[in-house]
Amino acid sequence: MKSYGQFCPVAKAAELFCERWTPLIVRDLAAGATRFSELQRGVPLMSPTLLSHRLKQLEAEGVVQRKRAPIGKSWTYHLTPAGAEFVPLIMALGVWGQRWSRRQLAEGEADVSLLAWALERSVDATAFGNTGSVVQIKFTDQVTAKSRWWFVNRDGMCELCLEDPGYEVDLYLTTTVRDMIYVVRGDLPLTRALNEGKLEAIGPRALRSRLRTWLNLSPLTKVKSQRSEGVVARSAA
Repeated sequence: MKSYGQFCPVAKAAELFCERWTPLIVRDLAAGATRFSELQRGVPLMSPTLLSHRLKQLEAEGVVQRKRAPIGKSWTYHLTPAGAEFVPLIMALGVWGQRWSRRQLAEGEADVSLLAWALERSVDATAFGNTGSVVQIKFTDQVTAKSRWWFVNRDGMCELCLEDPGYEVDLYLTTTVRDMIYVVRGDLPLTRALNEGKLEAIGPRALRSRLRTWLNLSPLTKVKSQRSEGVVARSAA
């Protein structure tokens, strides 16, 4: 990591936490990711080699602790008290981003894989009860190979399947990647998305009524944009 050549504590902290990708790694560790593969999903444009190198740096600085996985020979990664103390600053970055940087999605930002992995990590798998359920999301703006994603909710966990898991689907959702991102980001209210057909939900009424609970939208969605041009609101209209 490059040094600012200053003794100032702001400079020393910035050398570590303002390094490219580091805030996103801390974000995902704080959200519950522990395995290398899970961290990769949150930073798909970061090479595995660089991710491994950055984790070693964070471990050496006492921000991340590496532990042997309960099964197999792999490792898991966890924030230390020093790393956990940085999490409120990550949330503050999120609040600022919601308030001042929201706009139409730029080319390359509507990543279906990143959206799907983010949903797997954030949804409430218990929303439909404890008997197990399957939600299928079809993205109409994607090629066939990436258009359907299955979310299996059981034992309090959600598992994302890239191929049909063979279970009966309980709730079918149809939308575009952009509209789902706008819903997840808080730009497009869920009720409005459903009423205007930007998101279609087909399934038993009891499950459809629990969709908001299942999506478990971030508290950041309640942060109002302060951009004067209101471009996001118009794009989602």
